[in-house]
Amino acid sequence: MLSRLLKEHQARQSERRELQERRRREAIAAATRLTEALVDHLNVGVAQAYVNQRKLDHEVKTLQVQASQFAKQTGQWITMVENFNQALKEIGDVENWARSIEMDMRTIATALEYVYKGQLQPSCS
Repeated sequence: MLSRLLKEHQARQSERRELQERRRREAIAAATRLTEALVDHLNVGVAQAYVNQRKLDHEVKTLQVQASQFAKQTGQWITMVENFNQALKEIGDVENWARSIEMDMRTIATALEYVYKGQLQPSCS
């Protein structure tokens, strides 16, 4: 009877150990699944942040290239405007020179007319 009680006791302890071991394995498996799910969830956010960062880097590079091109083009426009202003000044200088020559020519023409008329009058008398 004692031996039977002992065997029953040992059998129940063995069952409890097996049950406890099975529950421990299940708990470990559940914790592992939970951890993997949490890591996966976090990785989605991290992956999205990484993709966004790459997009931003690409946009920054594109913007830098465009800004550089715009600065170069602006420099060319400034040079063109300065050249145009210089050409306008030169045209103004030529115009003033032409007016001056025209006035000198009128003065000379008037003087020649006066001399010519002066030479014609004595011969008519």
